[in-house]
Amino acid sequence: MLLYRRKSRSITPRRRKSRSPSPRRRRSPSSPIPRRYKRQRSRSSSLSSTRKSASPSFESTERNNANEKLRKDEEEKKRLDAELKLVEEETARRVEEAIRKKVEESLSSEKIKLEIQRRLEEGRKKLLDEVAIQLEKEKEAALIEARQKEEQARKEKEELERMLEENRRRVEEAQRREALEQQRREEQRYRELEQIQRQKEEVMRRKKQEEEEERAKQIKLLGKNKSRPKVSFAINSK
Repeated sequence: MLLYRRKSRSITPRRRKSRSPSPRRRRSPSSPIPRRYKRQRSRSSSLSSTRKSASPSFESTERNNANEKLRKDEEEKKRLDAELKLVEEETARRVEEAIRKKVEESLSSEKIKLEIQRRLEEGRKKLLDEVAIQLEKEKEAALIEARQKEEQARKEKEELERMLEENRRRVEEAQRREALEQQRREEQRYRELEQIQRQKEEVMRRKKQEEEEERAKQIKLLGKNKSRPKVSFAINSK
């Protein structure tokens, strides 16, 4: 699409140079003034007064012309922007359409179909290889995790057995100490009973000995009494 930019013509009226009458030296009243000069001066005076009265209207016209020029320039700019946007949209649409047609033509060819099929096969094979590698990694990770769990379970079992063994040893040690203490108390009690028994036996022995000694004394006394002669006492009467 070809666009032709129109040149905007500025409507600016030329300003005409006003010929103002050159100042002249005024003659003295006594000097005579020629008639022709009088007519020229009267004409210049009337023209100057006319232009002075038309000056405000001229400035207003220039201002209106400048505003009109700016308005037209703005409209021209908007129109050009709109046309440029339409050109860009049309160009993008045509490029997209050309690309789409090119792709369709390429896809419709046998060579492209074979190339697409080959790439699909390669992609499928690559995907399967990646999946196999990933599965192998996951399998290896699962085996490592299983071995770690097994090792952890073994350590926990050994720790539990060690704790149980330690507890059993402590219980046996406590039982042994308790048994020894019980045996010591029983032996102490037995020794105390033996001592009490010996003391009783000693008391009984001494008592029996004293009884035997007392009996022996009595027997001895009785034996002395039997061997002593009888003394008769006669009572003389007076």
